[in-house]
Amino acid sequence: MSGPPRATIKKNVSKFDDDVRQTGSYAYTSDRLSSRLANAAISRAVAEANDWKGKRVLDIGCGDGTYTLEFPGLGVAEVVGIDPTEVAIEAGQAKARNAGLTGEIRFEVGNIYELGSLLDEGRFDCIVLRGVLHHLPDAERAIAALSGFKGTIVILEPNGYNPVLKILEKVSRYHIEHEERSFSPRSIRAWLTGSGFHDVSSRVINLVPYFCPDWMAKGLKLIEPVIESLPVIRSFSCGQVVIVAEH
Repeated sequence: MSGPPRATIKKNVSKFDDDVRQTGSYAYTSDRLSSRLANAAISRAVAEANDWKGKRVLDIGCGDGTYTLEFPGLGVAEVVGIDPTEVAIEAGQAKARNAGLTGEIRFEVGNIYELGSLLDEGRFDCIVLRGVLHHLPDAERAIAALSGFKGTIVILEPNGYNPVLKILEKVSRYHIEHEERSFSPRSIRAWLTGSGFHDVSSRVINLVPYFCPDWMAKGLKLIEPVIESLPVIRSFSCGQVVIVAEH
C-alpha cells in the first residue's frame, strides 16, 4: 500500500530534525519534571500492555531512540527502531552505543507507509507505535499499512477526548509547529478493526501534561491515581490512551 508522498513525510519530520540538531533529543524527552513524570507513566503503561519477554519488537516512529532503549530491560530478544528522519536515527544509534546495547537494538531509516519485508510473517512478534499517529499526514492509512502484520500491536497516543489537548493543538506554538492532531480512542480502535485486528482494548492514563510548570506537575501527579479510577472523568481528563490489539 502506498502512502503520502515522501516530500510530505519529510516536511512533517523536519521540525523534529531541528529539535535533535539543537539539543540531541526531542523536546518531550527532556529532563523537565513534567516530561519525566508523563514519560514514566507512559513507559509503565507500555510495559504492562504486553508480555515482552523473548519477543521481537518493531518500534515504528522511534524518534531519537530514548524509549526504544527501554525494551531490553523488559526482556525482549530483539528490537528494531525505525524512523523517517536520519538525524533521529543517528541520535538513537549514539544512545545505543553509549548504553552498550548495540547487540540488542538496531536503528534503521524507514517510514510506516513503506515497511516492506519488515512485516514478513514471523519476523516480529510485536509492533509498537508510541506517540506516532498524531504526527502522520494520514493516520488511518498508516494503520491500514500494518494489516499484513501477524502479532500484537501496542499503540500509545494522546487522548483525543481531552478538551484541553484539543485547545492546545489550536493555540500552542509547539503543537502547531510539530503538526500535532489527536484522535479519539474510538477512531483508532475502528481503524484497527477495519484493518483486521481483533481483541482491541484500550485504557486512558496520565494526568500530567508535557511542558507544564513543576508545581502543576507535582499537584496533578498526586491526584492522578484518583482521576484514573473514575470512569467518566478519566475519559476526558487523562492525557494518553494505550491501545492493544491482535492480528
